[in-house]
Amino acid sequence: MAEAEILQLLQNGRLEIEGLLPWSSNYTFLVQVCGEDGELPAVYKPRRGERPLWDFPQGTLCARERAAFVVSAALGWDLTPPTVLREGPHGLGSVQLFIEHDPERHYFTFEGQPDYAAQLQKIVLFDVLINNADRKGGHVLLEQKDGAPDHLWAIDHGVCFHTDAKLRTVIWEFAGQPAPPDLLADLQRLQEDMAVDNGRLRAQLIELLSAKEVTSLLYRLRSLLQNALFPQPGPGRHYPWPPV
Repeated sequence: MAEAEILQLLQNGRLEIEGLLPWSSNYTFLVQVCGEDGELPAVYKPRRGERPLWDFPQGTLCARERAAFVVSAALGWDLTPPTVLREGPHGLGSVQLFIEHDPERHYFTFEGQPDYAAQLQKIVLFDVLINNADRKGGHVLLEQKDGAPDHLWAIDHGVCFHTDAKLRTVIWEFAGQPAPPDLLADLQRLQEDMAVDNGRLRAQLIELLSAKEVTSLLYRLRSLLQNALFPQPGPGRHYPWPPV
């Protein structure tokens, strides 16, 4: 299916719960999304199953999952699996395409391998942009398909877009290096899209995030373009726990 067809099915298909996914800090369900044009496996995270956090407003994590996809799609980087925000069996929540993967293959199993460097650089800049507070190694999935190049997917973006600096990630291998010109060009284009007050991209994000969070996103975007470097960890805690 094309991405538009996947999003349409995720938004409007019937959700059939297969069961709870283990090891999640919030209630996370594996579901089958069924429609006239087929069915897809997906991950459903209902708002009412979100664990309260001291630093993020209650009931906002599922909207942040959708916002991360909106930004990824606007960049054209194909990082975050198609994600929608909709009603489901347990109320409003995010529904994201499930990526078939080997859970034993994650960031720490291919760290430093040149074949994945370009994709990892996108993930690093994306995490800085959305202020990801929880980029664990297990949140980078490797999808392998016969006849197609290996593809890295970034998942779990419920604790992103905070107005305070909260970047916590295990991916620091590019710290201090210049960002590639083609990725900076994509970020520049995103900045131009965001500059349109009544534009579709800005309107989508305003529906999902607070006005201050959207303003902070723009500030981080400008900083990335001005510095043109991969950031380095500073003082404080810049690694998530557990790391995988």
